[in-house]
Amino acid sequence: MGTKTQSSRAQSKQSPKTSTYKSGSSQKSAFNFGEGNGTNVLIGAAAAGAALGFAANMGRKLIVQATAAASGDWADALATEHRMTLAIFDKILATTNKQTTMRGTLFAKLKYALSKHAIEEEMVIYPALRQAGRADDSDDLTSEHGIVKTYLYELETMPKDTARWLARVRDFRSMIEEHMREEENEVFPALRASMSDEENSKLTAMMNKEGFKFA
Repeated sequence: MGTKTQSSRAQSKQSPKTSTYKSGSSQKSAFNFGEGNGTNVLIGAAAAGAALGFAANMGRKLIVQATAAASGDWADALATEHRMTLAIFDKILATTNKQTTMRGTLFAKLKYALSKHAIEEEMVIYPALRQAGRADDSDDLTSEHGIVKTYLYELETMPKDTARWLARVRDFRSMIEEHMREEENEVFPALRASMSDEENSKLTAMMNKEGFKFA
């Protein structure tokens, strides 16, 4: 009896188990992402979408920076940006306390315009001032940009449905208009006059490059 039992067990171990899985090309796992044309279509669509997004972003950048670039050299371009910024201020000042959504939208545009403008000046124009021996002007104007950032922070954190918020915008406009006037009437003309046409062209190209990055 003992010998038969051991033999039966040995035969049982050697017998292959019947599998319910059937191999073949007709059955594919849900995780076989690399198989079939569907994946290729998805990859192609994703690539096309990415390309369109990149092209749209580049187009937007070109449009944003084109306004400044079309104004002439660096000083004329910055003056154009000054006027565009003051126009946004005036639109904000024309709103009522009930138009908080409008104020928020316009303030976002103002913040963007000032940030882009500051990058162009701080990365290119102010260093050029220092290199031209006008370090005091460079330092003074850079310091005033710090005041601009303080105004932006205050207006971002204040309730936009009050007369106090609008009054702060009015103070801000007055401060920045004086800053712009000093640049346009005194500092920038002196810097431009101290450089050759070639140097001014190079400065214009450098400034537009920085503006394009931020656009």
